Amino acid sequence: MKISLNWLRQYIDINLTPEELAAILTDLGLEVEGLEPFETIPGSLNGLITGEVISCEKHPQADKLSLTRVNIGSPELLNIVCGAPNVAAGQKVVVAPVGCTLYGMEKPLTIRKAKIRGEVSEGMICAEDEIGIGTDHSGIIVLPKTTEPGLPVSSLYKIESDWIFEIGLTPNRIDSASHYGVARELKAALGAERKVELRKPTGQLPLRTGDLPITVQIANPDACIRYSGITITDVNVGDSPEWLRNRLRSIGMTPINNIVDITNFVLHETGQPLHAFDALAITGNQVVVKPLPEGTKFITLDEQERTLSSEDLMICNTKEGMCMAGVFGGLHSGVSPTTTSIFLESACFNPVWIRRSSKRHQIFTDSSFRFERGTDPNGTINALIRAASLICEIAGGTIASDIVDVYPNPVQPYPVNLKWSNLDRLIGIKIDRNIVKNILESIDIETTKETDDGLSLAVATYRVDVRREADVIEEILRVYGYNNIGMPERVTSTLAYGQTPDPDLLENQVSDQLSTLGFNEIMSNSLSRAAYYEKLPTFPLEYTVKLLNPLSSDLSTLRRTLLFGGLEAITTNLNYKNHDLRLYEFGNAYHLKSGGDPQKSNGYKENRLLALWLTGKRHSEHWSGKSTDTGFFDLKSYIELIIKRFGFSLNHLTLSRDTDERFAYGATWSIGSKDLVKVGLIHPDILALTETEENVWFAEINWDLLLSKANFEIRVKELPRFPWVRRDLALVVDHQISYEQIRTLAFKTERKLLREVNVFDVYTSEKIGTDKKSLAVSFILQDENKTLTDKQIEETMGRLFRAFQEQLGARQR
Repeated sequence: MKISLNWLRQYIDINLTPEELAAILTDLGLEVEGLEPFETIPGSLNGLITGEVISCEKHPQADKLSLTRVNIGSPELLNIVCGAPNVAAGQKVVVAPVGCTLYGMEKPLTIRKAKIRGEVSEGMICAEDEIGIGTDHSGIIVLPKTTEPGLPVSSLYKIESDWIFEIGLTPNRIDSASHYGVARELKAALGAERKVELRKPTGQLPLRTGDLPITVQIANPDACIRYSGITITDVNVGDSPEWLRNRLRSIGMTPINNIVDITNFVLHETGQPLHAFDALAITGNQVVVKPLPEGTKFITLDEQERTLSSEDLMICNTKEGMCMAGVFGGLHSGVSPTTTSIFLESACFNPVWIRRSSKRHQIFTDSSFRFERGTDPNGTINALIRAASLICEIAGGTIASDIVDVYPNPVQPYPVNLKWSNLDRLIGIKIDRNIVKNILESIDIETTKETDDGLSLAVATYRVDVRREADVIEEILRVYGYNNIGMPERVTSTLAYGQTPDPDLLENQVSDQLSTLGFNEIMSNSLSRAAYYEKLPTFPLEYTVKLLNPLSSDLSTLRRTLLFGGLEAITTNLNYKNHDLRLYEFGNAYHLKSGGDPQKSNGYKENRLLALWLTGKRHSEHWSGKSTDTGFFDLKSYIELIIKRFGFSLNHLTLSRDTDERFAYGATWSIGSKDLVKVGLIHPDILALTETEENVWFAEINWDLLLSKANFEIRVKELPRFPWVRRDLALVVDHQISYEQIRTLAFKTERKLLREVNVFDVYTSEKIGTDKKSLAVSFILQDENKTLTDKQIEETMGRLFRAFQEQLGARQR
C-alpha cells in the first residue's frame, strides 16, 4: 500500500522527517517496506533553461531539420539543430543544454554535443513529452513572449515534491488501508507527547435541486450489511484538476476521468470503496442487491464475459446485473464520456461473499482488497457525502435525490471487558492506568464502565479485528511501544524434555550428509495442481485435500507427494541449461483420512517425507573418461547411506517390484506391511505433466516410519576369531525369478552360518534358453565359535542349492 506524505499532511500536522515517520509507523505495526521520493514532473525540470531563438535557417543536408542559434542568457549563443516543424526565430523556448538529463522519455536521456548531418548541435529545444509535462510531440513548447532567456524552467511550473511510503499492510489492519487511517494511527502515537489535531475528511452537500430518485432493495441482508447511495445529475465527465491527478499519480494510479478519479481518491482517503453507475443504466430507477441464477453470463469492465455463481452478490437493476458487488463493475453500466447523470454507491458487504467471488473469478481490485477484509458499516455516509460534494465541485453536478440508506441491522460498537490483572500478566509490566485509558481513547475504544478490576469497553466498528480482551491488550502495547517494555531482572522458564530422537537434529544431519554428497536442497510449495493426480490411482482424488478458494488452478490442492515440486524445479533448471542435477527435499504430504470429515481438523493426515531426484550424468565432462548417465544403483547407494544412520540396511527390508504409476519401473523396500522407500525411473507420462525433457530417477522415503523404526543403540562385540568362507553358485533360473527371491530363500534356508548374499554377474544366451538367465551369486559363511570344515560348507551349500532347485526351479550352470 502506498501512502503520500503530502496527502497525509491534509489530515494531521507532521513535523517529522520521512525517515522518522517511517520508524514510528513500523513500530505501530504498519511496516514501512520502502521509502522513495516522488515528483509531479519527473526530474523537477532540473537543468532546463528558457531561451530565445535568435535565428532559424533550413539545414542544408536535411529538409525536415533547422539550424538555430539560441540565446540562453550566456555570452555565447548555442547552435542547435531542431527537427520541430513549428520552430521559428523570435520564439521563447525550453532548452536542454549539453549535460542536462531529460526524464520525459521512456529512459532518461542526457544531452551531449553532437554532429547532426554535418552540423554541430549544442543542445535540444524541447517538446512537452520530452520534459514530462504533457504528451504532445507535434512541436516544441513556445513560451510567452515576455519570458526572459536564461531562467530555470522549473520556476515557470508548479512542481510538487513528495515522499511515498510503501507499507506492508497485514490482513488484520484494514482500518489503516487509507491516508486517514494512517493519520489516525499517527495521532495515537504522537498524542502522548503533544496535542495532535486530526482533521477528518468531510464534505458539504449542496441543496437538492434535481429530481431523479432511485430506490434500493437488499434481497440478501446477510451478504449486504448496508447500502447507501445518492443521485447526481448534470455532471460533465472530463479530465480531473491537476491537484487530483497528482494525488493519484503519487500512489501509482493512472487518472481516468473526474468521476472515476474522485471515487478512487475517496477510497484511498477514507478506505471506503465507492462505485459510480450511469443513472440511465438503472432501468426502473431501482437498485436490487442480490445473487443471480447459477450460470448467468455477465460482461465486466475489462470486456470479459464471466459465468456467475449463485453465490456471487450482484448489484442489479430491474432487468439485469450491473456490477459484481464489491469486486468489479459491468461494461454497460459504468461512467462514460457521454454520461450526464450518475448514481453513487457507498456500501458495506459481507467479507466472506466478496472474498469468494474475488477468488472464484480471479479478480483482485482495490475495492475487493478492502471489502474482503472488512470495511466500516458506519462509514458509508461520510464517504458518500465527501465524494458527492467533490463531484458537484469538480464536475459541476447537481444533487437530484436525498441520500438513500438501507441498513437492516445496524452494527453497534463491539463490547469487550478488560481486566487489569490480564493486562499486567500479558504485557509483563504494570502500565499506569491513566496512560492505558488515554491510549484507548486515542484509538477510538470507548470506556463505558470502570471498576477496580478493569474496564468495560466499546470498540469502534472500523476496528473489525479487535474482538477479544487479548486484542485490546495488543492494541495498548502496540501504541505504548514494544521498545518501552524493559528486560526483566529475572527470567523464569519451564524445563521441557525434547523428543528422542530429535527429528530436527536428524533432518539437519541427513541434510548435511546429502549436501556433502553433491545434492542441493529445494523447498517446494505445499500447494499443488489437482491435475497432477487425476490419472494416478495411487493418489485417489477423493482423498486429496482441496482448497475452498484457491488462488489459481495451479495451487488448488495440498500435495500428496513431493515428486511434482522437484520435477518443476528440474524443468526450470533444464530451461536455464543447468543439467546433471542432484536434489533433495524434506516436506509434508497431505491427504484425507478414509471416512474423514473435511470440515474437521482430525479428518486429515500429513506425513513427513524425504525425496531425492537424480538426472543427467554421474559427473561432469573430464579428459580422463566418459561420464555415464545416473541410474537405479546410484540412487540406491544414496538411500543405503541414509538408512544406515538409523541402524539397519536395505538387506533387512522386504524388496518388491513397485507398481506405482509414477514409475516406468521401480522398487519398494518395506518394513512389515508399510512401505519405507519407493525408488524408480519416472514414467514419461508423468514427466510430460511438468514438461520435463530428461529422464529423472526419484526416491521417496517415509521419514516418519524411518524415525519410528530407528535403532540408535550402539553395540560392541569382539571381532570374529575364525575366518569366513566364500562360495559361489551359477544358477540358471527363469527370467521372472528375481535376485531378491534367491536372497530371501537363502537366509530362510540357512539361518546360522550364512552372513551375506550378493549377485555379481548376470548372463543371458540362447545356449541356456531364451526364457532363462544365469545369476552368479556369492555366499559368505562363518561360524563365530569355530573354523568351518569342508564337510559343513558342502552340506550348507547342498541345502541351499536343493532349496533353489525345488522352490525356484534352478539348475546349476
